Amino acid sequence: MFADWLGPAEWQAVALSLRVSFWATLLSLPVGLLTAYALARWRFPGRQLLNGLVHLPLILPPVVTGYVLLLGFGRRGPIGQWLEESFGVVLAFNWTGAALAAAIMAFPLMVRAMRLAIEAVDPKLEQAASTLGAGHTWVFITITLPLILPGVIAGTILAFAKAMGEFGATITFVSNIPGQTQTIPSAIHAFLQVPGGEPMAARLAIVSVIVAMAALLLSEVLAQRVARRIAGR
Repeated sequence: MFADWLGPAEWQAVALSLRVSFWATLLSLPVGLLTAYALARWRFPGRQLLNGLVHLPLILPPVVTGYVLLLGFGRRGPIGQWLEESFGVVLAFNWTGAALAAAIMAFPLMVRAMRLAIEAVDPKLEQAASTLGAGHTWVFITITLPLILPGVIAGTILAFAKAMGEFGATITFVSNIPGQTQTIPSAIHAFLQVPGGEPMAARLAIVSVIVAMAALLLSEVLAQRVARRIAGR
């Protein structure tokens, strides 16, 4: 049985990876959608700077991103210390910090997919709705959002898959603590460091490939279905 194929430590890593990826994707979704819309539709000072900051995690070594997170959100960092004293939230060396690191690393993929979808929408459709008296929020909900839904779905699923595979920033920010911060990539790394750990690392690698391929296929299928429904209206 598949349940017996993975050991307890491996299942623990899989479950934690799913948990981290779920929350990383869910919490970054509204921010990603707003950012994508701002970059696609608005013209404001600092727009290019925002665009650069969004895509910076794709260019920087992941370890650098993790180190910056540690400086800012660690228990001695300005933001991390404030969060702990005000709300009792600790991110460094905790699974919540792994979710933050994964969200930041996956954010560019999410924003880019959504931005391309928004830029593909004819602005005249939104302008026509506005001339009929609809407010900006109502125009977005009734006109823009249904048209960009395939891009939103694709960006969300791709971000989830990216979060599942995040390693460098995560291990730098939250370390590799079994049961607490050890996701699939960090578990693979740990298994490869001990004699006889190759089979366990190989099984987790296979799980990673399966999850990544499933996410890509699901993204494509859902995006096509939504596009067909929109076209059929």
